[in-house]
Amino acid sequence: MIFKGRVWKFGDDIDTDQIYPGRYLPIIDKKEMAKHAMEGTTRAKEFRENLKPGDIIVAGKNFGCGSSREHAPVAIKEAGIVCVVARSFARIFRRNAVNIGLAIIQFEKVEEIKDGDSIEVNLKTGRIEDLTTKKVYSGITVSKLELEIMQAGGLLNYLRMIK
Repeated sequence: MIFKGRVWKFGDDIDTDQIYPGRYLPIIDKKEMAKHAMEGTTRAKEFRENLKPGDIIVAGKNFGCGSSREHAPVAIKEAGIVCVVARSFARIFRRNAVNIGLAIIQFEKVEEIKDGDSIEVNLKTGRIEDLTTKKVYSGITVSKLELEIMQAGGLLNYLRMIK
């Protein structure tokens, strides 16, 4: 899986309430959920008005901390984000992202990638190239099983495929 997109930069400890505020939990329509992605952040208005399908989030440590709600990765994915690159992920967010088919990869040097840069991420090899600066980095790849689940579009699709 290779993704190319424009970077939306976020800091450390972006929690699930910032990704998808709890007041929207009753919403079950994924397109409606997407309208509220990243709404709890200081960049909410800019994100909502300028997000393009294929964009990529790059964040610091502990991305997705907080509650165990699956709504957070669903909202991000449905909004058009194709991949999240972070220094680290909260354990439950990581599991939920894989299970719904949202591509994720860990990368230690997130500070080297700037907001608005274009990057290319190869989930299989862990190669991350900043197409703006021409620098190439190595991310931490997910497991073979996690990659297969993400490639299938999520756990339910994966389970249907292996039957």
